[in-house]
Amino acid sequence: MTTSLKETVGRYGIWSAELRSEDPERRGELDEAAAELEELGYGALWLGGNSTADHAAPLIGATRRIVVGTSIQNVWQQGAARTAASFAEVETAHPRRFALGLGVSHGPLVEGYSRPYTAMTGYLDELDKAGVPAGRRVLAALGPKMLRLSRDRAAGAIPYLGTPEHTARAREILGEAPLLAPEFKVVLEADPARARETARAYLARYLGLPNYTDNFLRLGFSEDDIAGGGSDRLVDAVFAWGDEDRIRERVTAFHEAGADHVALQVVTPATGDTLPRQEWRRLAALLG
Repeated sequence: MTTSLKETVGRYGIWSAELRSEDPERRGELDEAAAELEELGYGALWLGGNSTADHAAPLIGATRRIVVGTSIQNVWQQGAARTAASFAEVETAHPRRFALGLGVSHGPLVEGYSRPYTAMTGYLDELDKAGVPAGRRVLAALGPKMLRLSRDRAAGAIPYLGTPEHTARAREILGEAPLLAPEFKVVLEADPARARETARAYLARYLGLPNYTDNFLRLGFSEDDIAGGGSDRLVDAVFAWGDEDRIRERVTAFHEAGADHVALQVVTPATGDTLPRQEWRRLAALLG
């Protein structure tokens, strides 16, 4: 019996845009970091940005068992034929080690953005014809329609920038069987002012993107919560910060809401510049 993606990713993973660097001089550093994350007990690595199988393949080759996924590959910028070919290459070399995470991005970021749900269903049609199994792909789904598509035509969903409340709603739509692996941001800082300052500086890039802000409104946040860099209420909902017990409780809340796996993104004042390897170690110890 083939092992499912849900069975192989474990309870925790790491989400990182830095791990997808295309700088060849950083290859050794990235491979070493991936190997350490595997030894620390994380079950999956999720590559941020418009990542592809080509970004995942070296990290898979540098490790023994950890799953590496795209979070996400932009369907507007990567053709389905090339995606299917890349998937087949990685799957042949490293069976069941790659997860194809797909998303429709955002209107302000994509020229000609139109009817994203239709674009995704058409993309999945092409992947089906090319033989990419539904059980090895997951969708960056936030709204109900895309969540239902994740249930019906993928292994599950990898929502980004959500809350435990969103996770509970997503689980209700998905049902019990599909993988639900939300991303969640962590600031390893106990001081409220410093933690929120770090969080707001990172959150700002997302508050102009309607897919996220619409989701916040569906979850009961107000326009005032979204304005001005985000209210304390919003920041505290989409970031974990505080002492170890508080951070552990916030992560656990996602599992209690129905998540199978939580993709943890460590955010620091230097996020985007360096790999937060010390913080990844601290987080692993905190989670036990």
